[in-house]
Amino acid sequence: MPRCSLRSLLGAALAFAACGSFAQTLPDPADWKETEAAPPPVFDAVRAIPFEGPVYSGLKFALDPATITIGADGVVRYVVVMTSNAGGAVNAMYEGIRCSTGEFKTYARFSGGNWNPVARAEWTSVFDNMPSKHPLRLAKQGVCTNAAPASSVAAIVQELKNPRFSP
Repeated sequence: MPRCSLRSLLGAALAFAACGSFAQTLPDPADWKETEAAPPPVFDAVRAIPFEGPVYSGLKFALDPATITIGADGVVRYVVVMTSNAGGAVNAMYEGIRCSTGEFKTYARFSGGNWNPVARAEWTSVFDNMPSKHPLRLAKQGVCTNAAPASSVAAIVQELKNPRFSP
């Protein structure tokens, strides 16, 4: 079965919502409540699974599989580890992707051996033109299945280890 892009599936969901007969079957986004994110988990850059990051970036991207959770709110939370190609410096971010809306949020950044919470973390489109498109790449490489979170953490890990397509 071919996979649809997040953008086209989100567009289809919005089109269905505009039709009166389908609007009752879709969950009301206004009713959605994010559960409180747990504190950033301990991560290990050694066990992290590399994934394709932006080609223009001087960083290598990887996701620590032990940090992946799929919340009751539908948010997939994880720690992405970034290693500098030049000096090997390691930084990380504790993030979440909301597949149903194509958005991500950064909860905390790891630098200098400490987690630093993001002051006013906000949901941002994975399609925004930002310096790094790694949340979009993660969504496409296994975190999301169309506009839903992957069926399990094991499914996400499997997709990251054996990607079916390039972002």
